[in-house]
Amino acid sequence: MSPLTGHADSTPSDRSAVLHFPEGFLWGAGTAAYQVEGATAEDGRGPSIWDAFCARPGAVLNGHSGDPAADHYHRYAEDVDLMARLGLRAYRFSVSWSRVQPDGRGPLNPAGLDFYARLVDALLDRGIIPALTLYHWDLPQALQEQGGWGARETAARFADYASAVACRLGDRVPLWATVNEPWCAAFLGHAAGVHAPGLVDPALSLRTAHHLMLAHGLAAQALRAAADSRARVSVSLNLSPVGAATDTTADHEAARRIDGLLNRMFTNPLLLGAYPDDVQADTSHMTDWSFVRPGDEHTIASPIDLLGVNYYFPMTVAEGDAALGPSPWPGAETVRFRVPEERPVTAMGWPIEPAGLTKLLRWLHTRYPHIPLLVSENGAAFEDHVDRTGQVQDIERVCYLRDHLAAVHAAITAGVDVRGYFVWSLLDNFEWALGYSKRFGITYVDYTTQRRLFKSSARWYRDVMAANAVPSC
Repeated sequence: MSPLTGHADSTPSDRSAVLHFPEGFLWGAGTAAYQVEGATAEDGRGPSIWDAFCARPGAVLNGHSGDPAADHYHRYAEDVDLMARLGLRAYRFSVSWSRVQPDGRGPLNPAGLDFYARLVDALLDRGIIPALTLYHWDLPQALQEQGGWGARETAARFADYASAVACRLGDRVPLWATVNEPWCAAFLGHAAGVHAPGLVDPALSLRTAHHLMLAHGLAAQALRAAADSRARVSVSLNLSPVGAATDTTADHEAARRIDGLLNRMFTNPLLLGAYPDDVQADTSHMTDWSFVRPGDEHTIASPIDLLGVNYYFPMTVAEGDAALGPSPWPGAETVRFRVPEERPVTAMGWPIEPAGLTKLLRWLHTRYPHIPLLVSENGAAFEDHVDRTGQVQDIERVCYLRDHLAAVHAAITAGVDVRGYFVWSLLDNFEWALGYSKRFGITYVDYTTQRRLFKSSARWYRDVMAANAVPSC
């Protein structure tokens, strides 16, 4: 059984201490193209699967879409000024594949590449490190119509796209991520149908997961060939500790299956060169895994410099009696997810458990000790409002960030090589199938006027970055 399974535990952070981080620790914030850029039909951008998904009646809350989002495409210079005022050391953003290559293959769109070149130059002019993610779920719709991630050919097209972006920006971007959260793209999008492209096909979702990982490996090789030799290559995975709700054999077995699908299905081929045997056995009634061809796992394990870790909450699971409709867990459809009653939750209903981040980082360090870690996403949605004084007093988010940074510090103190932390997110933005109903940003966005306003959490984070330390409470 994976050490990430078992009963979840929670250790309060020491709020009386000032927590100093290692010299050179990288402080950043992140966004994603479809969530912030808007301008979905401007300057030659082609449609993506999220444009198509948003156009489907009932797919997204209130019929919202990623346009105008936070209008970052037109307001990037203002947003870079905002980052500089915060003292941000790095900005993690993603490139819209269909903005750069409208059909996902063939001719590039100069206007699209020019936008990202201007953004990178603006960041560098302000001393902010560009951290570029090549894929944050927005596959060109033209490729979807040719099979999408279910088609092996899409992985090859992704490598071509990676090479094209690196040829243009590889001399100026020092930190690259290939794919963000392949679990979400594969299983939310192809098994549960709640994310683009909105399909419900568990066998397809497993093939999709493999092709996303193969795309990562091919892109990592392409980046090595095209980018500056000093560029660092990574991938960002959403990972969580998985705990059994009770000590029964059935619940521990449920935890093993979820841990396999969420964590080890991605970390094992990436860092050990092979998919877990138990995951293949658990899903053998759906597929024979023949989509994994000789040499694929070697390609997926192409060397990376950092592993991006996206953490939001741990999972507590129990075995149920029957599946409850489409599930993002192929082979584990009967598993139920429990939120312990004593745990506070975010506006997403996600349990707040900072100790889970320490546990996750220590597990990764123990199981894969050769790879440095980067917390590439961590943050929370709360019910944010502008008060009568014109401020957003998001004290809950300040506490959330303080406790999760203490959890990172605890991992570092225990010997884990954690190189940096990126808060999610810089701006309030389009929250996928939930539209604009949830706010994750440390900067409030008035979607009517596009006015930006620092929340209390932004000012607090500014002080943390300036001091390279988390203050006592």
